Amino acid sequence: MLYIVGLGPGSKDLMTQEALAVIERTHTIVGYATYVRLIEDMLTDKEVVVTGMRGEIDRCKKAIEIAATGKDVAIISSGDAGIYGMAGLALELAGKQEQPIDVKVVPGVTASIAAAAALGAPLMNDFCHISLSDLMTPWDVIVKRLHAAAEADFVTCLYNPRSKGRPNNLRQALDIMLKYKSPDTVVGIGKDVARPKEIEKITTIKDLDETEVNMTTIVIIGNRNTYVENGRMITPRGYTL
Repeated sequence: MLYIVGLGPGSKDLMTQEALAVIERTHTIVGYATYVRLIEDMLTDKEVVVTGMRGEIDRCKKAIEIAATGKDVAIISSGDAGIYGMAGLALELAGKQEQPIDVKVVPGVTASIAAAAALGAPLMNDFCHISLSDLMTPWDVIVKRLHAAAEADFVTCLYNPRSKGRPNNLRQALDIMLKYKSPDTVVGIGKDVARPKEIEKITTIKDLDETEVNMTTIVIIGNRNTYVENGRMITPRGYTL
């Protein structure tokens, strides 16, 4: 069996019971070095296959190769394996095998949900996820999606918002949002959520400090009804025009 496991944002407290059980009973674990470190205390006496950044294809192929021998193996990723995680690629590659292998996707808590809980309740009405990384999706496609989400006034969760290689993507995304949203629109920032250096901050589009944002940050941009009360970011369940 090939398990594709979402570890949640970083804390064992936010791992699902199913994920914990699969990791405990599976002898071979395949993952990116950073994700392996998140659960290293659970990996005693296990075979661990580690690859570096951008080694997703190699990780999947290795896990599939092991599963094809009849062994149980778990390939891990942070958050939810099916949301910017390993599930899609692993299923695609597994489907190309001459001999079918059993695959099970084990869900996890994605960053937007963990950050939303820490910030308050910003996802109570319709919302969407948009990644600002253009490694897999062309930037012009991302721009179209930003325009559509902003015009429809979705609460928008921005994944991979800013990095050294893409320092201006967040600024461009915010400029697009400002074509449709007020500069005073509430924004929540969750950085290193459920990890030792976790930071939550509530601000606005106009006051957001981009230098505080990196690739381990989730940025949640509210809709026109989102407000702050007692230090909590809240989006009402109903929507008022």
